Amino acid sequence: MTTLDQVPQNERVTNSSRLPRPLRGIVPPMVTPLLDRDTLDLAGLERLIEHLLAGGVHGLFVLGTTGEAPSLSHRLRRELITRACRQVRQRIPVLVGITDTSFVESIEIARHAADAGVQACVTSAPYYFPAGQPELLEYTQHLVRELPLPLFLYNMPMMTKTPFELDTIARLRDEEKIIGVKDSGGDFDYFQKLVKLSRARTDWSVLVGPEHLLADAIRCGGHGGVNGGAHLCPSLFVQLYEAAVRGDAARVGELQQRVVQLGQIYKVGRHASAVIKGIKCSLALMGICDDFVAEPLARFLPPERQRVRAILDSLEWLTPPSVAR
Repeated sequence: MTTLDQVPQNERVTNSSRLPRPLRGIVPPMVTPLLDRDTLDLAGLERLIEHLLAGGVHGLFVLGTTGEAPSLSHRLRRELITRACRQVRQRIPVLVGITDTSFVESIEIARHAADAGVQACVTSAPYYFPAGQPELLEYTQHLVRELPLPLFLYNMPMMTKTPFELDTIARLRDEEKIIGVKDSGGDFDYFQKLVKLSRARTDWSVLVGPEHLLADAIRCGGHGGVNGGAHLCPSLFVQLYEAAVRGDAARVGELQQRVVQLGQIYKVGRHASAVIKGIKCSLALMGICDDFVAEPLARFLPPERQRVRAILDSLEWLTPPSVAR
């Protein structure tokens, strides 16, 4: 097995050149399979990645919100990046979230990601201190100058308290190393304006987070989705993306209904963490990986697990994954 110090010096350039520009399709925001607060579920990680690949996804986004990145140690983040890249073996692009409260740690994670074989980085606005837009602009420009990889911006104001406003993105669009935006804000008018901004760059991707907006996002010129539901049935989201690209309204309607049905798992919990818990609980019930959730969150208790199981059992079209234990 190749170690990081055996990676050729020119691998960073080779890695980023393997990234389609613009990146299109379904790029799941991969959960981080855990056994406890600082131990990866290694077998589960392998099963999960193979499950997603078998479903035809177009890339993986590691260490995003669904991946619980802010709750993970920097050591575990590095281990996850390395193991994920070894498992993927360059079959699809791997994107890694580098968002951190520390500028230096963001750069260090990015350098590790480049050495491991990652194709691009992703950053939201730094959380805790709410930066003004001039500060966010300058921060991102400073970050780009030191990054060894291309960068996607990640608009996630619910978690960071600071949005990437459209004027800020318009100015950052001129940075050659920035190659797109993932928008999880849920404001479709904002998303449409992002698409218009992107047309000045033929290599820019605009990807949508909320899965109920995927088909509409493609119709208005978006490039794909970073959708948590793709963990459970990746082929469903790939097919929905493809149907939307073809303009097949009947097929889109049929598949969209399945996405809505699958989304019932997000309504099981009482808190905002229900999305992560619902996905992890479902993956555990499907035999793919453990459902341990990093503190301060906690996995579903038996009553919630039974509700999730009932939802999955009701989906006649949801086939068991071939990689399940």
